[in-house]
Amino acid sequence: MAKQGILKPLEEVSGISAAAPVLRAESRAKKADNTGEGTEALTQSLQNAIIAGNIPQIVMYAITLALIMSASDVHIEPEEKTVRIRLRIDGVLRHIVEYPNNIHPAVVSRVKIMSSLKIDEQRVPQDGRTQVTTEEGRNIDLRVSTLPTVNGEKIVMRLQDKTKTIPDLPELGLKGTSLEIMEGFTKLPNGIILVTGPTGSGKTNTLYSILHRLNQVGVNIMTFEDPVEYQMDGLNQSQVRPEIQYDFSTGLRTALRQDPDIIMVGEIRDQETIEIAIRAALTGHLVLSTIHTNSAVSTLTRITDMGVKPFLITSSIRGIISQRLVRRICEFCKEEYTPEAEIAAEIKEALKNIAEKDIDPALLRDMKLYRGRGCEKCNGLGYKGRIAVFEILQMDREVGQLVLQSAPDSQLEDQAGKGGMITLHQDGFIKALQGITSLEEIFRIAQ
Repeated sequence: MAKQGILKPLEEVSGISAAAPVLRAESRAKKADNTGEGTEALTQSLQNAIIAGNIPQIVMYAITLALIMSASDVHIEPEEKTVRIRLRIDGVLRHIVEYPNNIHPAVVSRVKIMSSLKIDEQRVPQDGRTQVTTEEGRNIDLRVSTLPTVNGEKIVMRLQDKTKTIPDLPELGLKGTSLEIMEGFTKLPNGIILVTGPTGSGKTNTLYSILHRLNQVGVNIMTFEDPVEYQMDGLNQSQVRPEIQYDFSTGLRTALRQDPDIIMVGEIRDQETIEIAIRAALTGHLVLSTIHTNSAVSTLTRITDMGVKPFLITSSIRGIISQRLVRRICEFCKEEYTPEAEIAAEIKEALKNIAEKDIDPALLRDMKLYRGRGCEKCNGLGYKGRIAVFEILQMDREVGQLVLQSAPDSQLEDQAGKGGMITLHQDGFIKALQGITSLEEIFRIAQ
């Protein structure tokens, strides 16, 4: 059998001190195979390390398994009698193994040493980071967060592949009308474009896809992020540090003195930041940012609640993109089925006014939906990978008039629909009919 992949601390091979926040990930024949024997063998190696009480190997195998299974996060969670390790794969947590809680302090210390955290501080949360470099040259950024709980310190490690290519807009899941509107946003000379959605919904990916389109030699693009997740040539990227009073509003204020054409702000969190962003938009700059709301239309209400005057909203905001991530059905075990009459009627009602360029009418006439049975390739889950569903609001004259009149969200949504906006539900139903995702996934993320 092929040699098992082991993450070795760099100090073991180069003499670097134990606190160096860099790791070397040794690969193996099944390094890209996250299914079948490769995953099972690695899980067994993790269990053997737990039995042997080998703390460095427990941590290294857990991270390696996360890399192999394309997990976004590793959760190490102490409970009353045991500690469980879970991986977030395609947005859903999956239980992997448990280990005795008597070795948990040593595991926590090991992770803290790797990420340059204080091992003697257990009373307050801490944040740190380290790196994993795979044999094939992938640089994986590991953001570590610790949290005191009643059973001990919980650890979450987020994996960010820094060598991952930036997807183009169609690769995100944009098609038809939504893609046309989004491409129109990339040609705007000024204004604010907001991306909204919960944590982990792909907002940063969407922003970088837009920036990739905008990144030209004759344009000065500045970004203010926390943290900088992707490094892109041609961009002036800055990481904010709230602990020294360098926050998003400070960065935005500074950007206006740096002769920018386009500014990207990681998140709009308060009135001061949105007011500076509006000032930048009204003085000829294009501003991109994120904000936490439930839908594109409710973002307008949220900004109003921040104290922004309606006339400033209509004169500065050009578009709002709401998105969620849904799991893709595994192509190896996908099967079709005929939905119940009630479900079919609901889908047809939701899509009755959708243009033909957005959905083939034949999909509605002979309605079929899809699901995954579960197989070796998808670890029995029936899903493999994720794609975004979108809701894109374009600030046209009619929507602007309703904002000035403080119209309710329902009225704003009706008018946006007349202007071509496809809602999250509608985009989800379209992708379900196309066999990309399942109906259960759509109901999970867009009730």
